[in-house]
Amino acid sequence: MPNPYREIFARPGTKGFSAAAFVARLPLPMTTIGLVAMLSQTHGEYWLAGAVSATFALANAFISPQVSRWVDAKGQSAVLLPTTIVTFLALIGLAAAAWMRWPIWTLFAFALVAGLMPSMMALVRARWSEIYRDRPELHTAFAFESVIDELVYICGPVFGIGLSVALFPEAGVLASAAFLAVGTTLFVVQKSTEPKVDPQRMKGGGSVMRLRAMWFLVVLCAGMGVIFGTAEVSVVAFSEAMGNKGAASYILSAYAAGSFVVGIVFGAIKFKSSLARRLLFASLVAAVTTLPTPFVGSLWGLTAVIFLAGAAISPTFISAMTLIERIVPSSQVTEGITYAMTGMSIGFAAGSSLAGWTIDAHGASNGFWVAVAGGALALTTMLTGFGLLSRSEPQAVPDGVALNPAE
Repeated sequence: MPNPYREIFARPGTKGFSAAAFVARLPLPMTTIGLVAMLSQTHGEYWLAGAVSATFALANAFISPQVSRWVDAKGQSAVLLPTTIVTFLALIGLAAAAWMRWPIWTLFAFALVAGLMPSMMALVRARWSEIYRDRPELHTAFAFESVIDELVYICGPVFGIGLSVALFPEAGVLASAAFLAVGTTLFVVQKSTEPKVDPQRMKGGGSVMRLRAMWFLVVLCAGMGVIFGTAEVSVVAFSEAMGNKGAASYILSAYAAGSFVVGIVFGAIKFKSSLARRLLFASLVAAVTTLPTPFVGSLWGLTAVIFLAGAAISPTFISAMTLIERIVPSSQVTEGITYAMTGMSIGFAAGSSLAGWTIDAHGASNGFWVAVAGGALALTTMLTGFGLLSRSEPQAVPDGVALNPAE
């Protein structure tokens, strides 16, 4: 029986850039949680730790699409080198400011500059798009990257917190800077798989957000982000309310495991339905699986429900990223995917904040209603934009059929 994942790595260079991208994308989750771990120890104030971490996350959410647009215009190597150097120095500056107790404003300043960190999740998908554009292998490649994203968001926080606690407060942030430097360098030196720059793109074709279809996809991703952000906060609060705060770790692991397992299976399936239809079904499942969460009364019950909810993550993002690859100009794929990631980040921040407020005011279980609202937003957005997204899929072909039979 053919293995679709083995097939996508048959092309020269694919193993190398995918491995390098794994290392280079660890710094994003490592930095957000590493800043909290570092500053809570050095300054003893969680409000400061959370505020600096949020400054970095929001700065990255708004700056990274512009960096990705620059990448599409100038090329990955030309942009990654300067932006990585600046980000690396900003992370070193954050560690130094915490260690030497520089003025508080310097922490926010360095966090803002560190937001220049490139969106490696988009950059690696752009390489897959260059290799397998208009081919069914792209679906499998995007599925693989979604699974790797899950691993990154499992390993990143573990490294960020673990190093900071086990060694010294600044260790997590410094390790994040090291991973960024090493991973990006290994990624950039692999020239054979780097997407070619379209000379016409250099003249400026406008942002991908000029396309109406992109707005629906970004809002959809924001809705999914609300679900993620709610889960992070509400699971911890529910576990604490049940007298076992440590249970939150295995419950959230079940969330990632559900996405991981289904993502592997989903990527191996050869679909005949359109991407828009697939995305509609996935958003429906995502919305439905949030409904039981406010009514769960035990930790094991929540684990089971969360596992099922996680199963909707990978299909939604695999379909959304593949659809973006087909509706935006080929020279702006990196920018398009980065905007989707930005939508998710904004949704995550909104979800975690709203869930925290709801929990403080109405109790742990009620925090999950924010996830229900996020699922409703994603599904409503998809229902509203389904017709436009279906029409905006000019290159859509049944999986298993290549547009270029000579390849």
